[in-house]
Amino acid sequence: MSTETVTVINNLTGERYEFPLRQGTLGPPAVDISSLYQEAGFLTYDPGFMSTASCHSSITFIDGEQGILLYRGYPIEQLSAKASFLEVAYLLLYGELPNEKALAEFEQVIMRHTMLNENLKNFLNGFHYDAHPMAILIGVVGSLSAFYHDSLSINNVRHREISAHRLIAKVPTIAAAAYKHSIGEPIIYPRNDLRYCANFLHMMFATPCEEYRPSLLAERALNLLFILHADHEQNASTSTVRLAASSGANPFACIAAGIASLWGPAHGGANEAVIAMLTEIGEVKHIPKYIAKAKDKDDPFRLMGFGHRVYKNYDPRAKILREVCHQVLNELADANNPLFELAMRLEEIALSDDYFIERRLYPNVDFYSGIIYQALGIPRNMFTVMFAVARTVGWVAHWLEMMGDPDNRIGRPRQIYRGPGKRDYLPIWQR
Repeated sequence: MSTETVTVINNLTGERYEFPLRQGTLGPPAVDISSLYQEAGFLTYDPGFMSTASCHSSITFIDGEQGILLYRGYPIEQLSAKASFLEVAYLLLYGELPNEKALAEFEQVIMRHTMLNENLKNFLNGFHYDAHPMAILIGVVGSLSAFYHDSLSINNVRHREISAHRLIAKVPTIAAAAYKHSIGEPIIYPRNDLRYCANFLHMMFATPCEEYRPSLLAERALNLLFILHADHEQNASTSTVRLAASSGANPFACIAAGIASLWGPAHGGANEAVIAMLTEIGEVKHIPKYIAKAKDKDDPFRLMGFGHRVYKNYDPRAKILREVCHQVLNELADANNPLFELAMRLEEIALSDDYFIERRLYPNVDFYSGIIYQALGIPRNMFTVMFAVARTVGWVAHWLEMMGDPDNRIGRPRQIYRGPGKRDYLPIWQR
């Protein structure tokens, strides 16, 4: 670790303070200001934490300027082209890619945990028939600690691993059950003879009346989507998981908190917003009108699925998804669906229009993922659920990393208070 320091001078008093400079493997250095308040008596102000490193982590690295995304050092382009989702899950959890034996054992462990306690069905049935699947997912995942409390000690390494496996295995089962509940169909049990993504598609679309076999392209597309969404550094939901975990909360409660954060339209709900936008535009002939609205600073309309808060270059995940998106539309979707025709025309314009190019408003991962999910027959209210299924792996990896960190302490952000000064209570008749 670097021994360099940064000097901070208080211009009001002339006092000087030295703070260590922390340098990671990649990325910009960080000034360690953990002793700033104690030494200097003042705080930093950073809305949205855009210039604040809240932790050190070895899981994921993003370079937004260069459009780089690495999982444990491996480029996302290589992993998405060559790995299975569970292979990536193993990498995120344990830090290295598994050999054949380790992967086979990991797959067996995950498959053995896919079943849910039968009493959870009663919990599911307690939700209203039209409850949003994300609401169901939050509730049921949060309840898992009441059913699987045999391995909840966060100070026990083996207990942490068992909980991690259970979450990765059971969240897809819960997600599919939430969907089945929302459409009034019976819950489909997991099948241990199917691969992870094929099993999920089976639980989503099979019925007791007939056999369902997912196409290889659908399975491949879902495997790719899950890999691309598995982790994305210290985003809002991951930070939520870490903050909840810092209090010593059980892992199921922490992941439920992450799911709640993901539900926001500015985070996991973005791909759902893409389809809503396309539906609003309606037809290809209306695109110029909406492009003009997007360029008008005084118009509240925004093109969803373009640009990214972190990536100032092309989102590397979007580049990967673009090719698969076109394959899925060509082979699985209705070629005459006006929504898909509209999406492809909008993509074409955005990639060639100077306004978008100059502002680097390229189609992002949410633009393509929403279109692919729609083409796979997954309803719009399940889009964020699909995101949660994939991101559970990243959340669990960060939770494990945090629980094993000797420097872990409860999160306690500070504030700039702008309320009234001290004042005395007055009896009600004097107010």
